[in-house]
Amino acid sequence: MRARVLIIEDEIDIAQLISLYLKNDGMEPVLCPDAECGLKTLLISSFDLIILDINLPGMDGFQFLQTIRKSNNVPVIIVSARKADEDLVLGLGIGADEFVVKPFSPKVLVARARALLRRVSEKATLNSKLIFFGDFSLDPEAYLVKKGDSRIFLTAKEFEVLRFLLLHQGKTFTASQLYEKIWGKKYGDLATVAIHIQRIRKKIEEDPANPEFIQNIYGAGYTFVIQPRHTH
Repeated sequence: MRARVLIIEDEIDIAQLISLYLKNDGMEPVLCPDAECGLKTLLISSFDLIILDINLPGMDGFQFLQTIRKSNNVPVIIVSARKADEDLVLGLGIGADEFVVKPFSPKVLVARARALLRRVSEKATLNSKLIFFGDFSLDPEAYLVKKGDSRIFLTAKEFEVLRFLLLHQGKTFTASQLYEKIWGKKYGDLATVAIHIQRIRKKIEEDPANPEFIQNIYGAGYTFVIQPRHTH
């Protein structure tokens, strides 16, 4: 599927030139002469990238960017005739991904657009590997657990127990089954399992004594529940 690019540029010659180069690169450009048009277009259609001029009639590019960033994380390349560092800092600070100064080479702009789309695609692929539960995310390959943007530090075995239960959510495992699966042994100190579960709960449960995620099924074992229990 071709990348759809919204070009918000009031200088029609520049907008058409960008559009031509994007088309030649296999992208699908849509033109808007001002920010208001851009906002209306975003309401009825989705885009993979926005190329945004700063000096627009009416609402300027900075105001447009601040407005869309409240609900939209589409990648944005800012184009500006102003070279001031303050513009660059402001633009990146309110959510721009790239900053290109006029006059620019259309080939360079298209190359920047392609590189940005590739980075976004790679990040999306990476994020697709993440497993989410509550406010947490778990990267099964990187041994990484986060609550929002904050890392939760687990030992390797704690992580393996959590990952195993999370990958088999809804299924119940006895302590001996977990010991065999995680530690690779049929016989050993099964209290180790309970200790590790207890430690994990302290790190991910709001109330470890009344766990929402890793629950005990009386007489059966442990199970991971994605949806928190609701008590009435």
